[in-house]
Amino acid sequence: MATSGDLPFDVESVRRDFPILDQRLLNDKPLVYLDTAATSQKPRIVIDKLVECCEKYNSNVHRGIHQLGDRMTTELENAREIVQRFIGAKDVDEIVFTSGTTMSLNIVAHGWGRKFLKPGDEILVNPMEHHANLVPWQLAAKATGAVLKYIPLTNDGRLDLSHLDELLTTRTKLVAVTAMSNVLGTINPIGELAQRAHAVGALICVDGAQSVPHSSTNVRALNIDFLAFSGHKLYGPTGIGVLWARKELLESMDPFLAGGHMIREVFEQSSTWADPPAKFEAGTCPFIEAVALGAAIEYVTKLGIDRIAKYEHQLSVYAHQRLNEVPGVRILGPSVEHKGAILSLVIDGLHAHDLSDLLDREGVAIRAGHHCTMPLHELLGLTSSARASLAFYNTRSEIDKLIEAIDSAKKVFQRRSGSRPGATR
Repeated sequence: MATSGDLPFDVESVRRDFPILDQRLLNDKPLVYLDTAATSQKPRIVIDKLVECCEKYNSNVHRGIHQLGDRMTTELENAREIVQRFIGAKDVDEIVFTSGTTMSLNIVAHGWGRKFLKPGDEILVNPMEHHANLVPWQLAAKATGAVLKYIPLTNDGRLDLSHLDELLTTRTKLVAVTAMSNVLGTINPIGELAQRAHAVGALICVDGAQSVPHSSTNVRALNIDFLAFSGHKLYGPTGIGVLWARKELLESMDPFLAGGHMIREVFEQSSTWADPPAKFEAGTCPFIEAVALGAAIEYVTKLGIDRIAKYEHQLSVYAHQRLNEVPGVRILGPSVEHKGAILSLVIDGLHAHDLSDLLDREGVAIRAGHHCTMPLHELLGLTSSARASLAFYNTRSEIDKLIEAIDSAKKVFQRRSGSRPGATR
């Protein structure tokens, strides 16, 4: 167990950067926020940046020939450069601002998939994918005659790569995979998958919604083709996300949305497109949110993404240890060394929704449901699970409060039902 001297940064100081954490809820319970995988909390620097944009230089970008418009455009393009450096992109024009991971993945499925996939082509997915990296490919396959194939999972919730040689063939045109499962926490071998996909002439599209905020991501080192992630999981605002793709891919793709800014010329019967990234940023992009995302990335960068990953792993190890001490609790997914700081669990005799409700009464916020992974839950024989997801602003004392709240919830349920949830492992 890590001691305070082993911690990579002053956690209490970090917590003071997040105003929402310093509050008490109903019955004077302190907030224990364990739902970062759904959306992260925002540091003061991000909140202040949003206010600054609105109060001092709010104006539409790339249009107004005046001081406010110039300042806002400069701030937006500076944020694009911050994102470029953060993920190691070669060219700033490879950074497309979108509304979030879902929009980014739909742009790829529509703009690339529907243009280049043909009948009989194969898209390789797997059961742990979030619906946002599965349903768009289902639609693309239906529109083009392509076929979805699935990499199976091992019993502990990792990709079973022993089947990859038979699944990944010259018919495979794209591998769509999450870098970190939002339910199992599984960290997938993206570099290896990229290498093997490219060996048969396929591309790889990576859902980085859970991985980018919690570990170092370099698109060139990984040698991937597409990356999507969201601002609101990266300690930034909602309504802003990023699509990165190699420039030549963006140039070859069709636009997803049409309108202002994404055009070069418009005629009565046809139009031509602007160069990327404008080609994929039709209309008014969420420019204030994009600027605040830049502030969030600068905050994370200053703290150190590797230090964040180290601390969150320490916290995850402690959470696994404590939860494994609770009778009747089963943690889904692989062992802690193969996963991020996500702990989805089921408790004997206690439905995930009931657990979440009872924990909320103790001020502990977790997630309950299928987490937009219905095929995965069906594979696991579950309709729902409870998920505690950690961030660098969480503490071991909050894990202790989670355990106390689970014990309390089990006692409440036992009194209500006369049953003994968790009496056996």
